Amino acid sequence: MLLRARTGTFLTFALAGLLCGVWTSRMPALASKFGTSEGEIGIVVLVWGLGALVAMQGLRSVMGRFGSRSVLRVALPLTAVSYIGVGFAPTYGVLIAAVALFGMTFGITDIAMNAQASVVEHEYKRSILSSMHAGWSVGAMTGGLIGFGTAHAGLGFSATVLAVALAALPLALLLGPTYLADRPVRAAAAVAGGGRRRARLPMAVYLVGLLAFVAFMTEGSIADWSGLLLHGELGATQAVAALGYPMFQVAMLIGRIGGDHLRMWIGTRNLLVVSGVGTAVAMAVVVTAPNTTVAIIGFFLSGLVVATVVPISMSLAGTSAPGQPAAAVAQAGAMGYGGLLLGPVVVGFLADATSLRIGVGAIVVLALIIAAGARFVPLGSGEIGSVRVDEEPAEGVAVTSEPVEGGIPAPRPDGEPQPVPA
Repeated sequence: MLLRARTGTFLTFALAGLLCGVWTSRMPALASKFGTSEGEIGIVVLVWGLGALVAMQGLRSVMGRFGSRSVLRVALPLTAVSYIGVGFAPTYGVLIAAVALFGMTFGITDIAMNAQASVVEHEYKRSILSSMHAGWSVGAMTGGLIGFGTAHAGLGFSATVLAVALAALPLALLLGPTYLADRPVRAAAAVAGGGRRRARLPMAVYLVGLLAFVAFMTEGSIADWSGLLLHGELGATQAVAALGYPMFQVAMLIGRIGGDHLRMWIGTRNLLVVSGVGTAVAMAVVVTAPNTTVAIIGFFLSGLVVATVVPISMSLAGTSAPGQPAAAVAQAGAMGYGGLLLGPVVVGFLADATSLRIGVGAIVVLALIIAAGARFVPLGSGEIGSVRVDEEPAEGVAVTSEPVEGGIPAPRPDGEPQPVPA
């Protein structure tokens, strides 16, 4: 049952990433279809993001009432259906409306699948959310390849979207039975809400949301400005400049595949510090790069070290509000998407006022904020430290007399367990 749920959730992340990857990679074909300018395409992307953000903001009470399983079973197929509307919009005005609907269904799917991943992680009693986000990376890269292949074959935007949507819809329906039911809402949490329909979330959720905000802001800025930096500042051809983001995504995939094991090994806070400092150093290499090769290497290293921050933030959100994990993930995810929208805009304003190198250099500051804020990150009661509670330490591994993260006492050097405080 657990393996089926984990596989189903992984495939859900991959399917969502694929839809996003195809949509992004065929953006030139969309512009060609309507004869739009770069500014008009920018409005399309903005409307998509705002649609997702609006849906997420209203999702807390829905997730708290129905749970991630019920929401995801509806939202994922609706995302595939709304995708068709984007492909067949006859005019630019209708396209904007279709994109807003697609953004809303996609945003709901995004939050619900993260909440479902948190449910599966809780049942596993160890970190697995990073590997779920690796599924997104696999899907996004596959979508990019599909976009490249269909463009090379001469298929237009509408034909590509229809083919992908028709393939995605039955898969979305088949994945529904694999999801796990959400953890029962604790009575204490319901009472704390005073009988209101929308219970108050603890401050810890908003602190995790700030981490998600900065992490998404960092990822979004790199995604949107990597190609322009390589082409505009370093003189790379458009083909070479296009390598920046794929290299970043490949590195993200590698980082997320090993992220769960690394988190279990060195602990959540330590991993966040390493990720923040490492991203700052890697992006400093990018903005000071003397040539294209060094900058692309910097983008690769950036993806490698920043890859675990978003999965960790979603994992922490799921344990920061006892009795309301789905609502907590919805809130943190909505805050994160705010950063995804705001980050590229901030970089753009800084680039206009100074230079693109300085604008992208703002990512260095964001990464250092992640590292500095790691010590303030709340670790929920379900947080698993560097030694699993259901496993003995590996032979030859020294144990510490200090409690591990999450309040789970580690064994004493003599092998006896530490007393648990009353």
